[in-house]
Amino acid sequence: MSTDDFIDMRSDTVTRPSEAMRDAARDADVGDDVYRDDPTVNELERRAADAVGMEAALYTPSGTMANQIAINVHTDPGQEVLLERESHVYRWELAGASALSGLQTRTIDAGERCVPTLEEVERGIVEEDLHRPGTGLLTLENTHNYRGGIAVPKERLDAAATAARDAGVPVHLDGARVFNASVALDEPAPDLVEEIDSVTFCLSKGLGAPVGSILAGDEAFIEAARRVRKLFGGGMRQAGMIAAPGLLALENVDRLAEDHANAAALAAGLDDLPGVSVPEPDTNIVVADTEAAGIEAGEFVEACTDAGVGCGEFDAYTTRFTTHLGIGGEDVDEAVDRVSEVVAALSA
Repeated sequence: MSTDDFIDMRSDTVTRPSEAMRDAARDADVGDDVYRDDPTVNELERRAADAVGMEAALYTPSGTMANQIAINVHTDPGQEVLLERESHVYRWELAGASALSGLQTRTIDAGERCVPTLEEVERGIVEEDLHRPGTGLLTLENTHNYRGGIAVPKERLDAAATAARDAGVPVHLDGARVFNASVALDEPAPDLVEEIDSVTFCLSKGLGAPVGSILAGDEAFIEAARRVRKLFGGGMRQAGMIAAPGLLALENVDRLAEDHANAAALAAGLDDLPGVSVPEPDTNIVVADTEAAGIEAGEFVEACTDAGVGCGEFDAYTTRFTTHLGIGGEDVDEAVDRVSEVVAALSA
């Protein structure tokens, strides 16, 4: 790797499709997906549903759209969505539940557990009455992005989901990186989500496809979701050209372990730098805290970018680095060296 190369660890969304994916896109058998006659999309949806143990699946342009479709299908306007305070659905989806589905949101701070406990869910769910909207949906997240890519164990997901479903409230999982959780926990994805009503996962993050996410659930749910996808502008035509790389992306699950190993090495290297604190990551997200060094995240990100290392500001003193299939061991070593120089310069 040339030292002039930019090491882009802003997100695993920056992955580039492989030559095999490009070839698959060029050669894909296509049809009009709105009419359900694109054979490549149909095959992707079948295989994606199997990958998470669900009856059916729907191909969508993005994970945010997939989450918002699920929220819309599960609820009625005027209901309330119960979700974790730092969840992607709440923090980074532009108040979509309100703007698109007419819903109120209410949060639970689950902290480092990432999902609320059974008791917290039970306390959080409210019945509809003259004054209150009633809880229409519980959303969970795994891995948890903002908490540093934490892989949430099955028993925690099951406990929260059981409490909701016992109260007649459906459960949606934002599983953008659910396969990272599956690999980290050595838990098959279908087992990990078996108590969940619907789940999304991204093909365009660690799995390396150029575009697209999956929403999966039972057949009736997906039929309803297909109509909402059209409502939200997500109906696609000859989408087999972008679905074909997605089929190859499903073969990249096992290699996520490489990203996790590279993240662990990166975290260890950054944690050795003076004034930088980095917890050991569960998966491929590394969060560096530079408060002890007196370096604010905005300044740190700008300096790292100038040094050829892409990262992202998370909070006042925390910065995210994300490993992916475009990052190898040499890149990690070089990134640590460059960031070391940044810390030294900013601390001087």
